[in-house]
Amino acid sequence: MAIFDAPFVTDTFINMPLKISTRPYTLNFKKQAGTSRGVLTEKNIHFIRVEDTELPGVYGYGECGPLPGLSVDDRPDFADQLKAVCDDFNAMDLEVFPFNLPIILNQVIPEELPSVRFGIETALLDIMNGGRRVVYDNAFSKGEKGILMNGLIWMGPFEDMLTQAHEKLEAGYTTIKMKIGAIDFDQECALLEKIRARYSPEQITLRVDANGAFDEATVFERLERLSAYDIHSIEQPIKSGQPELMHRVCDSSPVPVALDEELIGIFDYRKKFDLLKKVKPPFIILKPSLLGGFQQTAEWIEIAGRLGIDWWVTSALESNVGLNAIAQFTAQYGNGLPQGLGTGQLYTNNIDASLVVRKGHLYSDLSTSWGAIF
Repeated sequence: MAIFDAPFVTDTFINMPLKISTRPYTLNFKKQAGTSRGVLTEKNIHFIRVEDTELPGVYGYGECGPLPGLSVDDRPDFADQLKAVCDDFNAMDLEVFPFNLPIILNQVIPEELPSVRFGIETALLDIMNGGRRVVYDNAFSKGEKGILMNGLIWMGPFEDMLTQAHEKLEAGYTTIKMKIGAIDFDQECALLEKIRARYSPEQITLRVDANGAFDEATVFERLERLSAYDIHSIEQPIKSGQPELMHRVCDSSPVPVALDEELIGIFDYRKKFDLLKKVKPPFIILKPSLLGGFQQTAEWIEIAGRLGIDWWVTSALESNVGLNAIAQFTAQYGNGLPQGLGTGQLYTNNIDASLVVRKGHLYSDLSTSWGAIF
């Protein structure tokens, strides 16, 4: 099903001007999250609430939270920019319907604020579906079907990463994604060797994510070494913005390459097409909150389909509000590859949600109530 074919619930008809309000919130990690860009202990976000004054108690929620060092809108004045967008929205006395949602997103929210587009789009879709945290009405949001996921191993000391790997395997994951590029590469290879010595490629699929950690002098040799461990794919082996080198890497790598950061900051349809046609990656990784929301992500999916490129969706450290929306969007497509949606259990103070993980699958458990957002 194409994303814009998604049915909207019509028992709540939005026919009065909508108002947006926001609430800042700090998510605290249960344990330090190591990435190639540093160690994270918290993430600052803003919740978005959309309401129609004629429908008291009915709210649509979203979230926007730039990822430090990666998001286009990771900027010191982000809160001021968000407030300006919300003030403009409120001053326009806007009503929203499926047909004018793209117009609102494109005309009211600057493309250089992708996480704001993501948050407001989520909230508008939510309120159009009755304010029930249903962004897309499908088998996942109805609790009828789960989404296969990869288990994520964060960067850290060797023994800690090995422990994480065993925990993910014991939890029923059949695909493991390991962050690499922060500790000694020989140690990372040793960890992969230990996993592969115990589990065959038929038992466990291994993915790695370099987050651009390799350079032209090291990338080809390291890809060759990684190929010894039957790696499914490597995400972003070199830094983004080097299309010629990335094409060479994709063309010659013994490990299939997936573009990730390479997609961030590209909003024009033609530029998206040109990038994928030139680089020709086997896979692309889609993070809706970094790409500018679901309409922008749907364009990447459509182009990838035209060019024979596979894809999967990954969350980007959102709270359960954003993760729930991303999961429902992902479920629209029925993509059989393991998705990167396992970040909902990272925080000590996440919003209580109907999301549960069972045997490496994410489910919407409708017997579980959502907690207060604001």
